[in-house]
Amino acid sequence: MKSIEESDVGIVCYVSQLPGFQGILKQRYSDFIVNEVDLDGNVVHLTSLDAAPEIVEEKETKISDQPNKSYDTEIELFRTLAGDSDADSLKAFIEQISSAIEDNVEPIVISPSSDKLHRTAMHNFFKEKLKFLVTDTIDGPDPSSKCIRVRLNSGGNNGRGRNSKKRKERCEMPYDSRGSDSWPERLGKFLRFHLYKENKDTQEALGLIGKMLGIQMKSFGFAGTKDKRSVSTQRKRTSIID
Repeated sequence: MKSIEESDVGIVCYVSQLPGFQGILKQRYSDFIVNEVDLDGNVVHLTSLDAAPEIVEEKETKISDQPNKSYDTEIELFRTLAGDSDADSLKAFIEQISSAIEDNVEPIVISPSSDKLHRTAMHNFFKEKLKFLVTDTIDGPDPSSKCIRVRLNSGGNNGRGRNSKKRKERCEMPYDSRGSDSWPERLGKFLRFHLYKENKDTQEALGLIGKMLGIQMKSFGFAGTKDKRSVSTQRKRTSIID
């Protein structure tokens, strides 16, 4: 078969004497391979279709499971870490939990501190010694300080859902508005995955995934859309999902 020459398509001269070049017009979507590059310079590839191993969640310790347990030792350890005032507040808080309906116990706030290492030590204390309590950091009375808030680890919604009646009555915001309130804190707040698609728009692909998972498109985060007519691989992330 005779190849097409320039003269066959009306090209009879060139504007310069520079050597020309040859090429092939790409038409199929599989001719365009697009791989995202992460911040570390690694090219993103989908390397496995296997599901991640299931993590067996440890049973959470609840104070109601140990009605006769004394926490005097833990409180004295906390006294050496935080001082008498906060230790007495923690003791009263635990006694209130033991004697009251758990859902009605309001969180306590530890004295403000500008020392991040000290706050980290207190967070670790609760994780190791008082696992039925959870902590988070909130703003202190001045810009340079932070406070640690201590609350009961309910281990579920228990009326604390985003649209729950109790929350609306209290006009409270959720402790973390992203995703599910019952998601284990040790697993992080986001799920990251690699999306491999062929000849499909990014929005369309994520729309299908969102429909199957029962989540909205705005739950996904990504660094720009990739070409539809291509074979592309890109990192995505979504909020925690139940």
